[in-house]
Amino acid sequence: MPGLLRGVARTAVVAGTATAVSNRVSRRQAGRWAQQEQPTYQAEPAPPAPADDGSSRIAQLKELGELKSQGVLSESEFEAEKARILGS
Repeated sequence: MPGLLRGVARTAVVAGTATAVSNRVSRRQAGRWAQQEQPTYQAEPAPPAPADDGSSRIAQLKELGELKSQGVLSESEFEAEKARILGS
């Protein structure tokens, strides 16, 4: 039973991370489209990620790596998100 709970918890963390990254990519793309239409538009920077334990960061980094390998994120987007997650 503890193994099942651990698996469910891990799935929840990965799904939450994927959702957060996907939303951020969507907001960034919407901002780019808005800049093309209205050059004076300034997108607000995303708030910093809340502090959490290391396992959540690892899961977020793994998810970022998957998104990069799938071609969803560019190298510069990947590096920016990785820096944000690591807090540097």
